[in-house]
Amino acid sequence: MILENVKNESTILWEPSDEWIRNANLTEFAKRVWMWPIKYDRLHKWSFANPKEFWSAIWDYTDIIGEKGDDILIQPDDGKMLGTKWFPQAKLNFAENLLRGDGKRQAIIEATEDGVTRALTMEQLRTMVAKAQTGLRSLGVSKGDRVAGIVTNGIEGLVSLLATASIGAVWTTCSPDFGPQGIVDRIGQVKPKVLIASLSYQYNRKTFDLNEKIQEVLEMMDGVSTIVTLEAAQFLPKENIVNVVNWSELTQNDATVPKFERVEFDSPLYILYSSGTTGLPKAIVHSVGGSLLKHVTEHQLHCDVKPGDVMFWYTNSAWMMYHWLVSGLASEATLLLYDGAAVLKDDLGFLWRIAEGVGINHFGLSPKFLDILMKNSYDVQNLHDMSRLRSVFSAGAPVSPEHFEWVYENIKKDMLFASCSGGTEILGCFVMGSPIHPVRKGEITCKTLGMAVDVLDERGASVLHQKGDLVCTEPFPSMPITFWGEGGDERYFDTYFSERDGIWVHGDLAEQTIDETVIIYGRTDTTLKPGGVRIGTAEIYRVIDQFSEIQDSIVFGMKIDGDEEVVLCLVMEEKLTSEFVKQLRQDIRMKASPRHVPKRIYQVQEIPYTLNGKKVEGAVRSVVAGKPVKNKGSIINPGCLSEYENLSVREFL
Repeated sequence: MILENVKNESTILWEPSDEWIRNANLTEFAKRVWMWPIKYDRLHKWSFANPKEFWSAIWDYTDIIGEKGDDILIQPDDGKMLGTKWFPQAKLNFAENLLRGDGKRQAIIEATEDGVTRALTMEQLRTMVAKAQTGLRSLGVSKGDRVAGIVTNGIEGLVSLLATASIGAVWTTCSPDFGPQGIVDRIGQVKPKVLIASLSYQYNRKTFDLNEKIQEVLEMMDGVSTIVTLEAAQFLPKENIVNVVNWSELTQNDATVPKFERVEFDSPLYILYSSGTTGLPKAIVHSVGGSLLKHVTEHQLHCDVKPGDVMFWYTNSAWMMYHWLVSGLASEATLLLYDGAAVLKDDLGFLWRIAEGVGINHFGLSPKFLDILMKNSYDVQNLHDMSRLRSVFSAGAPVSPEHFEWVYENIKKDMLFASCSGGTEILGCFVMGSPIHPVRKGEITCKTLGMAVDVLDERGASVLHQKGDLVCTEPFPSMPITFWGEGGDERYFDTYFSERDGIWVHGDLAEQTIDETVIIYGRTDTTLKPGGVRIGTAEIYRVIDQFSEIQDSIVFGMKIDGDEEVVLCLVMEEKLTSEFVKQLRQDIRMKASPRHVPKRIYQVQEIPYTLNGKKVEGAVRSVVAGKPVKNKGSIINPGCLSEYENLSVREFL
């Protein structure tokens, strides 16, 4: 372990009380595995050094429904991560584990921009799944078939997922706001037998008709035999190329109890897609058992989710956090499903009013949403009753230290706030929060149990207080099965294992501290290298976000004369002035370093984002360099990229 420039200047913003620690699920688990009194660092190292014991204990502690078998782990002869086989004798069904518990308990709350619209008990949810399952079987869906959804984040979309999983079939989805080509680039790869589609959706009080989009998708995509529309409205594809059934017709049967087909642990459950901003999206295949074990571990041990808790994450049906949220049912939590905008026409409090009304315990959001609240000085704790709120989580991008402070000053003082980092590739987190740790300003609390996370420099040495590659050195159950399609195993290997032999290289620039916390600085493919020194874009965004005059921003590198210049584009309330730029550069120099100071600063009208709310630095960098953006289908506002085409010859400040 290399230790460089050790500093211990982190500020503790919150510490769990003795009662909080005593009542935490993590404490109970530590006692179960004879790790009490709990020392998290010791428990974490044991969890990946003894994977058979740890993951077997997780199965037992979380009451997984199914046959575990005697063998837990079979590793390849070379001892490397790829080729590991988990629970080779196990049989289980994903939906069976989610549709558990008292039938009278509340399972689902659905909300739209009109407020809370419906709620289901577990018994009602099971009945809906049984009917949808019977309907899918009548359409010929069986184990291993793909069912695709272009669905809103509502009850029917969730029921479709669970019904698919109950059969042992594979669920894959796109959000309705994807463009037709973006949808086909994703779900078209896996040739679904059945397509389930919403025919409209609402966003920021506007209704969007999807009939034409769905028609285009069907014309471009092979393999679909039936389309199931969630609305009763008539949908007539050209030339009757597919069978058309609406939701009420699909579920018009007498079934009331689902029949669960138990499958192998490593049977495919989900196919999710990478953001696709640097090429055709990778179709990542996730397993039944790996997804379930990863999620119950994170929910129960790291997020302290308990039966009856109400969970929410602001997401669409395509993002991995939707799938993460759905698994909350396996911990007997109630899920709030919301479809719509986070902020409604300057109504900053809409989601908080819903959270207050349903008694949210765990609230998941994005750094972008936090930034909007902070810049508008929205005082959540004094405008809403947050007495039931126990945790707030954030994912999708690094959270600045200032946002950490704002959360505790304006949402709630006594709660767990956790920034999380992982990805679609693992359907979970490498690093996240914990109910027994203090929360330190700007730092992710701990490495996730079962994950041998490290930060390595260019020599392969583990480093502290130094930026390096975030890696995982030991296998874990939620590793993908493969990438769908020809050469999938090879593409999977090339993506994560080609840089360092036998080690998963995730693609994040990170730093680990002497306190066992982790700081994420952004993706390594967007890392800036002025003068050959690697710096993360998050370090610049942290300073920029403190200026209320700046509405939005994006940072990227521009190749100039064999070096790389840092470029900053700003969306401003007013015209950008040389005086403001001087102050901004001075602040970046003082609060980050001279290397972080942008050489070129431009004013622009709009910043490109993916449909999951992530800034697309790579796409901007490609456009500025005159290179094609290979997949604009994943960008929610691709038209704004034209503004960047001539950026290199524009006058800058």
